[in-house]
Order: sequence, then structure tokens, then C-alpha cells
Amino acid sequence: MATLYSSLAREIVERIEQGLYRPGDRMPGVRILSAQRGVSIATAVAAYRRLEDDGYIEARQRSGFYVRARPHPRVAEPEASAPRVRPSPVTGQELVLQLVKATNTPGIIQLGAAVPDPSYLPTRAIERALSRAARQRLRIMAYEFPPGAPELRRQIARRMAEIGCPVDPDEVVITNGCQEALILALRAVTQPGDVVAIESPTFYGMLQALDSLGLEALEIPTHPRTGLSLEALGLALERWPVKACVAVPNYSNPLGYCMPDEHKRRLVALLKARGIPLIEDDVYGDLGFAQRRPSVCRAIPGADVLYCASFSKTLSSGLRIGWIAPGRHLERVEYLKYVNNLATATVPQLAIADLLESGGYERFLRQVRGDYARAVTRMVDAVTRHFPEGTKITQPEGGFVIWIELPKDIDSFELARRALTEKISIAPGPIFSATQKYRNYIRISCACAWDTRIETALAALGRMIRQETAPVPESRMTTRRDAD
Repeated sequence: MATLYSSLAREIVERIEQGLYRPGDRMPGVRILSAQRGVSIATAVAAYRRLEDDGYIEARQRSGFYVRARPHPRVAEPEASAPRVRPSPVTGQELVLQLVKATNTPGIIQLGAAVPDPSYLPTRAIERALSRAARQRLRIMAYEFPPGAPELRRQIARRMAEIGCPVDPDEVVITNGCQEALILALRAVTQPGDVVAIESPTFYGMLQALDSLGLEALEIPTHPRTGLSLEALGLALERWPVKACVAVPNYSNPLGYCMPDEHKRRLVALLKARGIPLIEDDVYGDLGFAQRRPSVCRAIPGADVLYCASFSKTLSSGLRIGWIAPGRHLERVEYLKYVNNLATATVPQLAIADLLESGGYERFLRQVRGDYARAVTRMVDAVTRHFPEGTKITQPEGGFVIWIELPKDIDSFELARRALTEKISIAPGPIFSATQKYRNYIRISCACAWDTRIETALAALGRMIRQETAPVPESRMTTRRDAD
């Protein structure tokens, strides 16, 4: 039997879908809704929370509830990827360092690196938490040897239990960001020369980790809506001696997809049947545009999953706080963490534990999810306006990056080089592939401080792309033939 608040929520959904409330419109206040419908304030609040959880509306701090931007049905998406499925060493990552350095160059318009602008981060709350942590003078002078600060591990375990993935605090190892967690996971279950199955395209940091450890990448086709192709993965596992699989089931970088729960269960079962561990990167899991957080593979009974995450994309990349819940590989991961760098800095651990315990992190997430949804919608709109017709753009359900397919004859390496001469940073597609595929793709970060400079930069990129795709005039062709 439907509850009163769920019936009220359904009525409001119908009005949104009919266009009576449009994206960006402010919803009636809770008291007004209560009076209009003759229900209690508690029922009105519960209805709005249900709509927020389902992604129809969003709460804005001290402002009320607003209709959330929805995906753009008119924008074409890239097709599923089709890499050649065979093991290969990682190549072509040299440009990444140049891309990273560009993020620190004054005057560069940052569209390349997936680093949120400070305006998306709770900077004041972090400052206060760091200040309180720094007052623990004796504590912060000592190493927090693995597994890390107990206060933080307790809070992480509590949060994981809330998403249906109970772990003991002693099963959590604090790391220097998610990148170290991924490297520790790979080192725990592989040896140099082993084959690791990965999504394609995938985050270039994972490719660099494979390269640094002497591992070979097996690129698996990936769909921009549902993720890793389980059929292709199954065939690959029959043919190649895969020692581990790495996946980003929730809001992957660069595609932004969220793998359906049934696919997650099938992925875990497929790997379990062959005794292959799954390394789950959940760094974007808290940043879904709907308030209901997606499930994780680590929660599936019997799964052999090394779960990796961090606060770099939500709170601050500079704090460098991540963690790993490695399951049966705990002892090996703890040892590797210790011999790698002894410990993770104490002050950031205590500061984040403070934010989690106070409830400040959850309050912040409710706000910033809507901020990122609006940022992605705004960027997709702008790219659609400025880029050539036929450009294809992903429609992520979380995170803050979009993957863009350009005309076939575009070389995104060359486009990135030209863009840097105009002080614009973008991420070219080949750095997201072990074999430098996706030459006519780019990734753009939407988490930037929006102003006229961003619009100007996107217009400039659109002009560059059109220049590369424009037909060569007959006079120029004649000149070329004469020169030959």
C-alpha cells in the first residue's frame, strides 16, 4: 500500500514530466506544499526527500528545492568502444605529465585535469577541521603507521556499512589518495609481466600504475551507459591468463556510466568462477547526481574485491587521503603500504575523521551533487553550441567529466597541442588507452568556475576543430601538387 508521501511524490513527478515545473524552477516551499495538499510538514519533507533521492529535485543550501537538470535526449552519445582485445604494454603516457603541469600554470584555462575548482569544495569546513586537528600537538608529531588513524577508519567503516558494505575498521588501510590504493592492490595480487583486464577507455592514472609495475593491459570494450562488456570480458578470460581485473563501476572516468546492479553481480560471479580478484575503484561513488548512492561490488557476498576510494574528488585532492578495503589480501597490503612510505600524513586523517563524525560531509554531498549536475549540463550545452554538428557527448549520471567524440579526421594530440598555445588545457583521448586508441576523442572536466573565459575557450576549440575538418580549397590543393 502506497504511503501518503510516496503518492505526493508521484504527483509531483507527473507535473515535472508534463513540464509544469522545468529544470531550474524553484519548487513550492515545504510549508506551502503542506498547506496546498493538506498534509503535514513531515509528509511534505518526506516527499521532497524521495524526489531528491530519485534525482528529480535538488536541495540548495538556504534556498529550498529546485527541479534538477535532466540528461539531454537530443545529444548523441559515443558508441561502445571496440579495442583490440589482446594483452599489450602501456605506451604513450608521456603527455600526461605535461597535462598535469599545465594545471599549475597561471592563466591556463583548466578543462583537462579532473580536479574540481575550489568553489566546488568545502574549503572553510576543511580549514576549521585542519585547525582542530593541528591542536592535537603530541598526536600529529608521530607516524600513523598502517592501517592508519583509528578515528578515520571507524568513520569510513560506518559509511561503508550505510551503503550495504559492512567492513570492520581493522580491514581499512589509509593511503595517500586512491592512486596509492590502486597500486597497492595491483602489487598485492600480481607480479611483473602479468596480464590485467581493464576498461577501455580508462583513467590514465591506472595505465601509469600498470606501466610502473611492469604489467600488461588487456583492454575490454566498454559501453558509455552500462560499462564493461561482460561478454567480451568472458571471452578474454578464456583466452588470456588474466591475474586481476580493474573496474570503476560507479561514474567511471572518463565515461561517467553507472554499472547496473545486475551487471555488478554478473561481473563478480564471472571473476569468482575463475579465481580472479576484482580491484574496484569507487573514487566517484559519492558524486552521483541522484541522492541514492549506487551499490558497490565489494558488498556482494563471496566477492574477492579489493575496494579502493578516496576523498580527493569530494573534499580535497591536496589532502591526499584515500583508503583500501582489500578483503583477504589485507596482510599483504598493510605490509606493502609500510615498506612503500611508512605512513600517511596524520593531520589530514584527523581532519577528515572530524568532518565525517560531525555530519558535515553528508550535508556537503547533498549540496555538491546538484552543483556537479548543473555543471555537466552547462558544459554539454556549451559544447553542443560551439563544436561542429555530429559531435557526440556522453551523458554521465555522476562525477564531473564528459567524453567527447569528434569527427574521424581529428587528431586530439594535435588539438591539445594547439589548445595549449592558446592557454587551454584538454585531455586527448589516446592517453586513456594502453595502445593509444581514441585519437578523435577528448575528455573535458566540467568542474570549473564558469565565466566568459570558459565560453571563449570552448568557442576557440570549436574553431580549431572546424579548421581541421574543413575541406581543402582547390587553390591550396593546386599549390600542393605544384610543390610536389
